[in-house]
Amino acid sequence: QVQLLESGGGLVQPGGSLRLSCAASLNSFSLYTMGWYRQAPGKQREVVATVNSGGQTTYADSVKGRFTISRDNDQDTVYLQMNSLKTEDTAVYYCNAAHWGIYWGQGTQVTVSS
Repeated sequence: QVQLLESGGGLVQPGGSLRLSCAASLNSFSLYTMGWYRQAPGKQREVVATVNSGGQTTYADSVKGRFTISRDNDQDTVYLQMNSLKTEDTAVYYCNAAHWGIYWGQGTQVTVSS
C-alpha cells in the first residue's frame, strides 16, 4: 500500500523555524518527484516546493530564500525546512509523490502566530 505520512507540524512564532518530514511507503521512491503543498482555509491548495529524482528543486516565490526541500533516498523521506516563518505561512501542509501514480499524505497543520 502506498502511504505518505507527514509529521513535524505545530505552533510556532513569527520568525521561527520548523522542519516537516514525510515518510513514504513507495516502490522505487528515488524515481518519484516529491513535493510539499499547502492549503489555508478558504484558499486553493498551492505548491510550495518540489524536488525531482535528479535532485532539482522548485519553490513558490512566496517561500524562496526561506524554505528548503530535501530528500533522503536511503530513508525514503522528504523534508521541508521552514525558516523565517510568517503568519501567512499558516496552512495545512501536504506531502505529494508523483511518478507511476500521484499520491497525497493526510496533511500536517502549521500555525504561525504570536
